[in-house]
Amino acid sequence: MIPQNFIDDLLSRADIVEIVGRHVDLKKAGINHKGLCPFHGEKSPSFIVSPTRQTYHCFGCGVHGNALRFLMEHTGAGFVDAVHDLAQQVGMTVPEDTSTPEERERAQAAKQRQSTLTDVLAKAAEHYKQQLKESQRAIAYLKGRGLSGQIAARFGLGYAPEGWRSLASAFPRYDDPLLEESGLVITHEADSGNEADRKRYDRFRDRVMFPIRSVQGEVIGFGGRVLDKGEPKYLNSPETPVFSKGRELYGLFEARAALRQKGYVLVVEGYMDVVALAQLGFPNAVATLGTACTADHVQKLFRFTESVIFSFDGDAAGRRAAGRALEAALPHATDTRSIRFLFLPSEHDPDSYVREFGTEAFDQYVQQAVPLSRQLLEAAGEACDLDTAEGRARMLSNARPMWMALPDGVLKRQIHADLAQQGRMDVADLTSLWGSSQAQAGGHARQRSRESQAYDEPDRDGNGAPRPRRFTPRAAGSRVSRGTANLLDRALWLLVQRSDLLLALDGESHDLLAQQSAPYDAFFNCLERQVHDHGPMAAQALMPELRAQAADVDAVPVIERMAAFHDPDPQADLAAELAILLERLRLQAAEDELKLLFDSGSLSPDAQQRGKELMATQARLKAKIAKMNEPER
Repeated sequence: MIPQNFIDDLLSRADIVEIVGRHVDLKKAGINHKGLCPFHGEKSPSFIVSPTRQTYHCFGCGVHGNALRFLMEHTGAGFVDAVHDLAQQVGMTVPEDTSTPEERERAQAAKQRQSTLTDVLAKAAEHYKQQLKESQRAIAYLKGRGLSGQIAARFGLGYAPEGWRSLASAFPRYDDPLLEESGLVITHEADSGNEADRKRYDRFRDRVMFPIRSVQGEVIGFGGRVLDKGEPKYLNSPETPVFSKGRELYGLFEARAALRQKGYVLVVEGYMDVVALAQLGFPNAVATLGTACTADHVQKLFRFTESVIFSFDGDAAGRRAAGRALEAALPHATDTRSIRFLFLPSEHDPDSYVREFGTEAFDQYVQQAVPLSRQLLEAAGEACDLDTAEGRARMLSNARPMWMALPDGVLKRQIHADLAQQGRMDVADLTSLWGSSQAQAGGHARQRSRESQAYDEPDRDGNGAPRPRRFTPRAAGSRVSRGTANLLDRALWLLVQRSDLLLALDGESHDLLAQQSAPYDAFFNCLERQVHDHGPMAAQALMPELRAQAADVDAVPVIERMAAFHDPDPQADLAAELAILLERLRLQAAEDELKLLFDSGSLSPDAQQRGKELMATQARLKAKIAKMNEPER
């Protein structure tokens, strides 16, 4: 038996136009492709292949099906042989199904449950579309953003009214558990504990609605944007059995045909960018769903194109997002793929840039996007003085985990040579150095105690060398000192208690937390995602998310320590405490680097100068912290 989930994944990766096109001469006909039917003799083409539905149909003889059925009917292969043939064409390995009959029955039940949820979501999408037609305010908002009725219809845009129970008019039972399971309705337990007293209300209210579709075209979730001011600006469906933000991309279903025509996919930051760009001549844009780009996102994109361009704002937040995209893309950067990074002027997003300068200007800007190799060198060299030996050493230290994440091939070797040149080293010397340090890292890893592992990066390669989760000087495999860990535990606890404080952080403070070594980088980024998606949340809602993150990165002890802190004093000024903690983290970082410098025994002029700078920073921060701790008079 072949697992059903593998067959579903196989069909989602296959391009039926490409599969059928190997056997039938197809020509573009609108959004579809047309050719002479291979199953009966005909002189005028009536055989249609739909890239959006991923199906074929002949209006002459009535045959129809998906890519697997085509291979079976056209080649005469059996089902298993057709699966193996299609898997080979898309580069997948067919697994063996070792499940028991009971497990297969449960899997079938889960699939049926998913189908039911998508039916519910599709019905909600139709309801929201109808509500948009009746809301002049929502129509005026979309027109004000420059969107036409045709583009709104293509993406299925809708409107969720202001009322608390708008969906009650669309579904016969507002208390249907499927409404809650699909993320459309929120249910709060009543104090009485009586089921009849449970409070239910629509998750999306007074928002323009963007249906999120799977690559098969099924509605699996929604993104809702406020019309006026309000927080959060964008609200996404929660995680459900059919929807996972870390794996789905908005607009991918609508962009599939354009990806082949344009030859690349443009990854932007918002739903509105995707819709607006499609209207302005760039229907090949997609967006992540309010989260950082993940490896799953990149892998999914490469099913449809060999060229990915990430578009970001040129500000600090855009650079942070680019760093995460680089991290996700590195393992997929083979010699035949193109990965580039586009940084727009800080005053523009893709939509505004095209409207002001035109499609040709934006096309030229896209052609100038930075290739992955150059982005890697720039990320590694950030904040490093390459005119000094210390700066070049730090750059190479930052670059090593990024370089190791690349798949073996010509690109990896060329980047290795570029890094050696930028670090003013012979290629052979750098190869020898990194090979030696890799072996040492493996030896040290085997000697670590279980206690110290709670402070180290848990994800390690086959030789024991750490794989970083953020490409910054601190995150390139450094160990969090015990003092720093204590401060980070407290900072994490404060932000769980008062997640609104995360929104008030300046860019430098945000970077200080987000760029800590693992597992703290994962925790702070988890908080950021939750607050970005849902706005400030209560500690009781955030803790399950952090515990799940802790299990993923093998760092449960950190969460247990943090959760053991006493509840905050209602009179305590947590914002002021967080500000002091951030300064203490800066002080700890300076002291850690100063100790490392002294331990190295380096007496070079650059090292002595750096020591003076660190001691001055140390004195300044101590004075600032002392002043912040003074009681108000």
